[in-house]
Amino acid sequence: MFGARAGHPIREAEDVQAAASQHPRGRSRPEPSRAHPPPPLTPQHVAVWFAVTTRRWDAIVVGGGHNGLTAGALLAKAGLATLVLERREIVGGACVTEEIAPGCRASTTSYIASMLRPEVIRTLGLGRHGLRMVPCEPALQVALDGGEVLASWNDQARTMTEIERFSSRDARAFEEVTRELRQLSARLQPLLTELPPDTRAGTLRSAAELVRMGRRLRGLRGTDFEGLTRLISSSLGDYIDAHFTSPQVKALLLANNLYGKHGGPYQPGTLIGLVFHMLTGGDHDEQGFFGHVIGGMGAISEAIAAAGREHGIEIRTGAEVAAIAVTGGRAAGVVLADGTELAARVVLSGADPKRTFLDLVGKTDLPEDFRDAVAAIKMDGPCAKVNLVLDAEPAVRGMPGDAGPGQRALFTLPPSLDVADRCYDRSKRGEIAEAGELFIDCVVASNVDDSLAPAGRHVMTCFVQYVPYRLAEGDWDQRAGELGDKVIARIGEFAPNVPGAVVARQVLTPLDLERTYGLTEGNIFHGDIRFDQLFHMRPVPGWARYATPVGGLYLCGAGAHPGGGVTGAPGYNAAHQVLADLRRHRWSSW
Repeated sequence: MFGARAGHPIREAEDVQAAASQHPRGRSRPEPSRAHPPPPLTPQHVAVWFAVTTRRWDAIVVGGGHNGLTAGALLAKAGLATLVLERREIVGGACVTEEIAPGCRASTTSYIASMLRPEVIRTLGLGRHGLRMVPCEPALQVALDGGEVLASWNDQARTMTEIERFSSRDARAFEEVTRELRQLSARLQPLLTELPPDTRAGTLRSAAELVRMGRRLRGLRGTDFEGLTRLISSSLGDYIDAHFTSPQVKALLLANNLYGKHGGPYQPGTLIGLVFHMLTGGDHDEQGFFGHVIGGMGAISEAIAAAGREHGIEIRTGAEVAAIAVTGGRAAGVVLADGTELAARVVLSGADPKRTFLDLVGKTDLPEDFRDAVAAIKMDGPCAKVNLVLDAEPAVRGMPGDAGPGQRALFTLPPSLDVADRCYDRSKRGEIAEAGELFIDCVVASNVDDSLAPAGRHVMTCFVQYVPYRLAEGDWDQRAGELGDKVIARIGEFAPNVPGAVVARQVLTPLDLERTYGLTEGNIFHGDIRFDQLFHMRPVPGWARYATPVGGLYLCGAGAHPGGGVTGAPGYNAAHQVLADLRRHRWSSW
């Protein structure tokens, strides 16, 4: 479902610079001879001058989210004249740091770095451009009814010691489950940067695809097949119930769910969340890495943008793309909202599939069955964000007196499995859950990064799981405040000082995520993470390799393989696919 292998066309950008040099833009121009005067100017010279000054880009990227920036930076590094266009005044898409009160900055949407690909970090040298991530320690922590906290540390032995306070049996089970999930995740890991199989290939290509995938499965043992079967068919709730007995430990496992994904814990296929968070990330390719980004999540996007600029990329903000121009079945450039037309040899869209193919590309430029498949992608995002500025640090009941800033920087408030399931059912009916049912993940980032707030102020971001995109009664403009009130009330049950400490708050409903950040239906993954929308099925069957039915148009955002999260993988993979196509076709036929 997710990953790469040796010998696959996806390669480092440096390997394709020779291909880029086939284009005149990639060759150095000889120095003019000083022995003879230049020839007289003719109408033909004027025409050539006009064609050169009316610039045609090698590549235009629609959307300056972290994936679009990654794709653009890699193309620029390979020698292509690349332009990134971003609708907002800042780059980053949903991976940004924004001021929410004077002097107080928050990671307004994405908020923890967990799976940022080491390939992206290394290839673009993001460390040189200011990226710094501090491991979350503990990686996860739940605040429990009864005034206790339970932490999952990066040191597994320490976590097992904590669990033994509630159940020795569950401590042993935790060790076994972690081992199984890590093994299963390691099997899936290489697929993150590997092309999905071409399910619509001809006879010879289809046979080659079977061989390629067969090699991937060659080393699987019987227990691996059992694990994959459970991953596809089991629910998170059933898996937890089968392995653990204490409600406290069950809450810890539930808190490691895949936030922003559809499905209550007892819905088949929801087990994927536990494996998803075991995939590697960070500078050192660590399994299950969770990190605070110094400067907020926007520091990731800014580092990628800086790397791109180092290689000559141009990034324009406040430049909304109204349409992708198609001529003769090929992408020819874009048209901006102000009417400006920009020509390009290839166009990459970092927007989600629905926005790209149903809004930006003309209806007559796509096959009807393709448009129908895109329209059917499951979107309607099930989450919201509430960002707070406090004049006191949250005093969480049960937090150890000697807890350091890192431990005090995060806590999750998961309901029981049954209540979480009920909460999701309510969201499906268009209802906002009661305060006591809300599933909230809280991060006090200013505890580990004092650049985010001045002395005496604390920034806390709250991710809210299981809220509806479409409300049964009223609308989000009317009811956003109600959600904010319920979130603060829920937090107050575990950190009683928080309701009285709020000096500013920002409520981002699913509708706000759509309007402000361009996420269709508020879906943070550009399409739900579910098995019928992953790997060779993403974004739709037959078009899982970044190319689209429009020649020269590629998808490079989270709606493409391997999906959402701040990974950089879709942008990384899409750029390499463009460059691989460039090697095959050269510039003569583009």
